Formats: sequence, C-alpha cells, structure tokens
Amino acid sequence: MITITRYHDISAGHRVVGHEGACAHLHGHNYRIWFTCASDSLDDVGRIIDFSEVKKRLCAWLDDNWDHRFLVWEEDPWHEALALIDKTVVWIPFNPTAEKLAAYLVNEIGPKELKGTGVVLVSCQVDETRKCSACYSTISEPTWYLQSHQKEQKELF
Repeated sequence: MITITRYHDISAGHRVVGHEGACAHLHGHNYRIWFTCASDSLDDVGRIIDFSEVKKRLCAWLDDNWDHRFLVWEEDPWHEALALIDKTVVWIPFNPTAEKLAAYLVNEIGPKELKGTGVVLVSCQVDETRKCSACYSTISEPTWYLQSHQKEQKELF
C-alpha cells in the first residue's frame, strides 16, 4: 500500500451535545483536516493520484459543504432554535465531535468523492486546534504514528 496525505483548512462552528464543559456552547474552530489516501499501484507518472485531484474532490467538498457553516446534530435539542437563527446550518446525523467528523469523512464522503479513481481515503485527522486533534483510520496504525516512528523503525532493522 502506498499513501499520500494532503491537508485543507476550513472554519466552521458547532457545539457538542452532552459535553461537560465549554464545548457544549456554540463555538467554532479553524479546522485543519488531513486526508490520507491509499492505493496498491501507481499510475504511469509514478503516483497514486495527483494532489490536485484530492483538492478537487475532497478539499472542494469541505469548502462547499462545511466551510463557514455551523454543523448541527439532527438530534440536538437546540436544532429548531438554531434553524430559526440561521437557515444555512448544516444538519449532520451525529454529534459533531472531531472523532465523528473524521469517521464520516472516511466512511461516507471519501468513497463518493473518490469513486472511479482507484484510490481510497484510509485516514482522516481533524485538528480543532494546534493542540487537539482526532484521527480515524481504516489501516492498523494511523499514518501520523507511522511517520513519527519511521526513524525509530529504521534503527530497529
């Protein structure tokens, strides 16, 4: 398996229903979202997919659907009031934690947007801040773990 990674930045608001602290309130983030795509083969140029295709398919989806929007869980008790305030809120079928946003992008958006490319979105990391992120991966070890331990692994062999 060969992987590539590209990130994209968006700004979006949300609230986490049931959170014990400040994240239960309306707030937003300047998210950095990392897409890791994989394939078992390279094209004639020597890549699994051109980075511009990832931008056109996955980054553009973020811009069109989540950037500068407020993400609201369909079961949020405040959903009716939020809809009255802003008609452009985005209804999502889960509580909008970084973990669930990452899983949704891998399981739902990746397959649709990358259809026909021969490439699979295998991992997504959602950075809410420079200090806090969540990663969802369909591979046994997330890419960030492998990258941070490559030097260590080389020394072992």
